[in-house]
Amino acid sequence: MDNNFNEEKEISEEIRAKEARKIKARQEKDRGLWFGLGMFGLVGWSVIIPTLLGIGLGVWLDKILQDRYSWTLMGLSVGVIAGCINAWYWVKKESGRS
Repeated sequence: MDNNFNEEKEISEEIRAKEARKIKARQEKDRGLWFGLGMFGLVGWSVIIPTLLGIGLGVWLDKILQDRYSWTLMGLSVGVIAGCINAWYWVKKESGRS
């Protein structure tokens, strides 16, 4: 009996949360095309800036160190990874507002 009550309570909480999300989405109608384009640009810049910085640092290290490793490729890899983490952070932050 107690188990049924807990299940019903969990289901009603889920329904309540979904209803609140739908109501909030209906109230925030201004997040349309411009919000999507802005987010697209934010994600793009969040990835490209660290990538270019990583490439620039890698080219500079290649000139200075004359090593057998390609610092440019390592800088590119690190920059893309850092950019993706940065973009994920911003998307997560913006989706928290919605």
